[in-house]
Amino acid sequence: MRRTEGGIQFNTRDALGLAQAHDAFQTLLEAQGLARHVDTAAMADAGRPAIRFYLNEGAASAWAPDGDTLRLAEMLGLDGQAHTGDLEQEILVAMLLSPVPFAFPSYDELIAALRMRRYIVEAARKTELDFHTTEAERPADCWAYVEDRGFTVLPGTPLVTALRKATQPAVSGARYSFSCYRATEYVILLGIAQELAASNPGLLARLQRQWECEPIMSARFHDVFLREYGAMEAPLPMKYYVPGDRLWFRNPDEASADVVGYEGSWVFYLGGGLFTNFWKWGEPFTLASKCVEIYHWRHGTYRDSTGELRMDEARVEAHVRASQADPVALGRIVERMLRYRDPRGVYRDGGCIDTTREHPRWVCPGTADIRLP
Repeated sequence: MRRTEGGIQFNTRDALGLAQAHDAFQTLLEAQGLARHVDTAAMADAGRPAIRFYLNEGAASAWAPDGDTLRLAEMLGLDGQAHTGDLEQEILVAMLLSPVPFAFPSYDELIAALRMRRYIVEAARKTELDFHTTEAERPADCWAYVEDRGFTVLPGTPLVTALRKATQPAVSGARYSFSCYRATEYVILLGIAQELAASNPGLLARLQRQWECEPIMSARFHDVFLREYGAMEAPLPMKYYVPGDRLWFRNPDEASADVVGYEGSWVFYLGGGLFTNFWKWGEPFTLASKCVEIYHWRHGTYRDSTGELRMDEARVEAHVRASQADPVALGRIVERMLRYRDPRGVYRDGGCIDTTREHPRWVCPGTADIRLP
């Protein structure tokens, strides 16, 4: 890939704003010890001045060969779980490695994006839930179920508090039932709300009212709050991930994909080569272990007394343990799954790897592009 086409890009309203963004970001890079590893390219985007920062070829090849960021923290000697600053640096370097540009209208929006990704990772690490596709529950002191609207936040309960209680047993003392998709929405919303508390309280107040009246879910949530980067026609490198990315692993087995909730798996990338496991706290997935779990879903299906197709998780876990104990079988499974997914509705030769990732939209006053209904 051409390195000048990706990285972090500032598209400002005028030359003065661009100069300010350039100087502020250059100062950040110097503070992080990254300035000598970063190149720039000036350009015009839609008639406006723009500048792009990207990791130079030497650093990119050494730290993330072929766009593989799974070992980035190890290569840089970072421990993002123990140190907030290390996590933020891993996020920043991974963004500088992006094959497509992360565009921002100001330096403030970049800093907000970095913080939201950190908040998402921190919240995702603390999230532990009961997986369920047809049932859902929330802490009754924060949430109420409204027919045709779903769970709304009780008036007077701060959104951040309600989200933490719903997803973090360390806060609530209990685990609640979620689907993996809804769980990722709550974690993203929590990260956005935490950032809005500092950078845009007015938008946070509107977000609070929204969740007290009519929560935004599913496809509407994606459209309102997220940007998607990468495409089927131009896939991201198979092992390229930025901490805080939401992504989907597809189940490439047509038969087991008919089990509700097992069409695929929505997760976050935590950095350090790890992905979320909301159902077993303290046991995050590696890319390989996630591939193996999804592969063995095909061995866990059965029909219940009503004829409904179900998944036997205990059977899946037994197959996973057997494969992990057999290096040859493990290698064969991972090789089979480490392919880009087939298009929707097609089950042929594809694996479980999606071509895109998702991250929050802009949130700062004057440039925010989250449009609440």
